Amino acid sequence: MSIDFDSLRLGNDYLTEEHIEWRYQVRRFFDKEIIPYADDWDEAGEIPDELWTKAAAMGILGLGYSEEYGGTNEGIDIWHKNILNEEMARIAVGGVGASLMVHNIGLPPVVNFAQEHIKQQVAPAVIDGSKNISLAITEPGAGSDVAQLSTMARLDGDHYVVNGSKTYITGGMRANWFTTAVRTGGEGAGGVSTLLIPADAEGVSRTQLDKKQGWWCSDTATIYFDDVRVPVDHLLGQENQGFKVIMNNFNSERMAMSAAMDGAARVCLEDAVAWAQQRKTFGKRLADHQVIRHKIAEMMRHIYATHGYLVTVSRQIELGNEDAAAIALLKVQCSQTMEYCAREAMQIMGGISYMRGNRVERMYREVRVNAIGGGSEEIMRDLAARQVGL
Repeated sequence: MSIDFDSLRLGNDYLTEEHIEWRYQVRRFFDKEIIPYADDWDEAGEIPDELWTKAAAMGILGLGYSEEYGGTNEGIDIWHKNILNEEMARIAVGGVGASLMVHNIGLPPVVNFAQEHIKQQVAPAVIDGSKNISLAITEPGAGSDVAQLSTMARLDGDHYVVNGSKTYITGGMRANWFTTAVRTGGEGAGGVSTLLIPADAEGVSRTQLDKKQGWWCSDTATIYFDDVRVPVDHLLGQENQGFKVIMNNFNSERMAMSAAMDGAARVCLEDAVAWAQQRKTFGKRLADHQVIRHKIAEMMRHIYATHGYLVTVSRQIELGNEDAAAIALLKVQCSQTMEYCAREAMQIMGGISYMRGNRVERMYREVRVNAIGGGSEEIMRDLAARQVGL
């Protein structure tokens, strides 16, 4: 038995031939259209525009969205989504997935809460890859504590007037719309609303943030709103109930990140094992040294436990038993497993893993953004404790 990306994935009785074919199609697309170029894109700090239309034609952008808007929803389940995120980990350039799939956190609030004419204007264009959308929540003074955000939206006739700024916005330079959390009421979560703000509205400006540890090819921006007038029909959901709109999407975001981090850990072990089997030290292969074999076995243990957790939580979601506490702690489990495996893979591979151009080096740089994004490990633990009544 070999130790590679596929063999490290425990058996899953819930996968059908259709799921297996989906994995094959996605892998073939990534192997042809992305993996040969991803490292160069990362070094260049940008992704070519045509990747969005190619991904749309492949069915990646529309996965899980209604056919009414150009997506594919019939027969799609969480396993299709997990497979997509696992396979994206093989690219080992996190900025590709972060930008290409950012619509999955920006578009659902529109699809679920916007007026129908707004849905028809936005969703088909995003799903066919011709337009882009980003989620704008984080501010210079407010991150995980969404209730503390201070970007203000004042009602003025049939428009909201928005003032403030957002930062660390993934896809922010490319976006045509921002799904934006604003304050329309008093302090705390009860005063938050969600607006869809066109990026070309007068008073919207943005600057690129390119001094990042990882995700180099993912455009990241600070967005500024200076007396931006937004029509009232761009309100998503009800006024002062935007916190529910935002929270509605967090669990799916965390599941996507968890599947990707599970895949990333397997990528690290696959490359470490391949190196250990060919590299010789003190007259024998690295893999023949007991300390290295134990490192590999311990990485396997972390991966098996994490993958089993992922499958169990995914199955419960399919059955309609979504557990926010279990999902929050799954994200912690996955980020810590990714971090452990990235570290141990670098220890096994040594100097080569410190040089740019290999998957483990990139994975190691991207550990922190996964451990923080979508809800930091600390926030996730506290959320889980509160969910169970502590």
